[in-house]
Amino acid sequence: MTKYRFPEGFLWGGAIAAHQAEGGYLEKGKGLTTVDLMPIGPKRWNILLGNLSSFKPEEGEFYPSHEAIDFYHRYKEDISLFAEMGFKALRLSISWARIFPNGDDEQPNEAGLQFYDDIFDELLKHDIQPVVTMAHFDVPLHLVEKYGSWRNRKLIELFETYSITLFNRYKDKVKYWMTFNEINMLLHMPFVGAGLVFQEGDNKIQIQYQAAHHQLVASALAVKACHEIIPDARIGCMLAGGATYPYTCHPDDIQKAMDKDRESFFLIDVQSRGEYPGFVKRFLKENNLTIEMEAGDKELLKNHTVDYIGFSYYGSRAASTDPEVLKQITSGNVFASVENPYLENSEWGWPIDAKGFRITCNQLYDRYQKPLFVVENGLGAMDVVTSEGKIHDDYRIDYLRKHLTEMGEAIQDGVEILGYTSWGPIDIISNTTGEMKKRYGYIYVDKDNEGKGTLKRIKKKSFHWYKNIIATNGAVL
Repeated sequence: MTKYRFPEGFLWGGAIAAHQAEGGYLEKGKGLTTVDLMPIGPKRWNILLGNLSSFKPEEGEFYPSHEAIDFYHRYKEDISLFAEMGFKALRLSISWARIFPNGDDEQPNEAGLQFYDDIFDELLKHDIQPVVTMAHFDVPLHLVEKYGSWRNRKLIELFETYSITLFNRYKDKVKYWMTFNEINMLLHMPFVGAGLVFQEGDNKIQIQYQAAHHQLVASALAVKACHEIIPDARIGCMLAGGATYPYTCHPDDIQKAMDKDRESFFLIDVQSRGEYPGFVKRFLKENNLTIEMEAGDKELLKNHTVDYIGFSYYGSRAASTDPEVLKQITSGNVFASVENPYLENSEWGWPIDAKGFRITCNQLYDRYQKPLFVVENGLGAMDVVTSEGKIHDDYRIDYLRKHLTEMGEAIQDGVEILGYTSWGPIDIISNTTGEMKKRYGYIYVDKDNEGKGTLKRIKKKSFHWYKNIIATNGAVL
C-alpha cells in the first residue's frame, strides 16, 4: 500500500455550520433567519425550494435550528473534544443575524460579535485555526421580508458592510475565510441558498440567476475588503462538488455530463476566473434571461478573485439522455442523478464513491489551478449506542479511510490541497431533512428527531481512529 505523504502543516479538522449546531436562536439580540422557519417534516422540502407560507415560526411545528445541539452554550466542551482529536482547523460559520439582527441595522450587535470572539479565542487556545464561512445557508429574515433577499441588489451593500465588520473585528484571529457556502445550491434550493421566496407567476429561473449575480458581486467586494484589511489572510469560495459521469460513452451522454458539471462550475468560474464563461452567456441568451449589471460589476469580478477553492464532496453523479435510463433517477444530496450501477448508496440514497473524490480533486485543480480546501466530506448514517454506552461506527471509518486514501492519491497527482475538514465532526442537525438520526460525527450527541435527549456527548470509535490519522499526518492510512 502506498504511504501517503500529506503536506507539512496540512489542516486536518472538521466542519459545522451555525444554524445546524449553535441553537440559541434568539439569544442576546440575534434576529430570525431563513433557517429558523424550516421545520422538520413534510413542509421542509417545499420551503427549501422557496415556497414559504409564513414569515414567523408556526404553532405546532418543531424547528430543529432553534436549539440544534446547543453549541452556543457548550462550545468550550466541544472544542475541547476537537482539541483532544488533534484538530488543526475547525470550519464554522458566523450567523449574519447574530451580528446584524435585521441585516440592515446601522450598528452591529456587540453581544453577537463577542460570542464569536470567545469561540475564536477558545479555538486558538488549543492551536486550532478558525476557517470561517460568512454566509452558510442563513439570511436575516428581515432582508427577505423587506427586500426580497438576494433578488434585490441592496443586499450587495449590506453584505459588504457585514463582511467589513467581520474583517475589522477578527483580523488578528481568523486567517481563512469563505464567502458563500455551496454557492451553486441557490440554483437547486433557492430559499436555503439565497433566501428566495417565490410568488405565483414569478420567473423563477430569472430571479435565481439575478440573485446569483448579486452574490457574485458581493463575494468580490468581500474578497477586496479581506485583502485590504487582512493582507495575510486567504479568502475562498465554496462549491457543492462531485464529478458527473456520462452513463455511457455515447457522445450525447458525455455532452450531458459536461453540461451538468458546468451548472455547478458556473459560479466558481466567475469567483475564480473573474468573468462569466461562454457557456453561461449562451444559456442566458437561449433562455431569454437577462442579468442586470451595473457599471463596475465586471471590473469588480475580474479584479477580486478568490485565493482558493473550498468544496464539499459527498459523492459523484451520473447523466444520461436515454429515456429508459432516466427512469432510474435518484436525488441523493439534492442533485438529481441517474443511479450508477457500479456504486453502493448510503442509508439516505447518496452514492458512495471514494474514487470520485480523487477525480473531483483533479478536475477542480486542473480547471482552476488554485489551491483546494476540502471543507466537507463524510457519511450520514444511523448510529446505535450499545448497552455499554459505546458506538462502533466501523462503516464510517471504512468510508473515511477510503476517501482519505483517494485524497492522498490526488495530492500525489500534484493537486495542492490546504486541508480537510470532515462534515459534522460532532452530530448536528441535517440541513436537507432537519433530522438528528442522520449522524456524521466522531462525537455522538444524545438527541433525537423530536428534539428529545440529554445532549450528552459520547466519543465514537471513529473519534480515536481520526485522532490517529491526524497525529500521524495521514501516514497510517
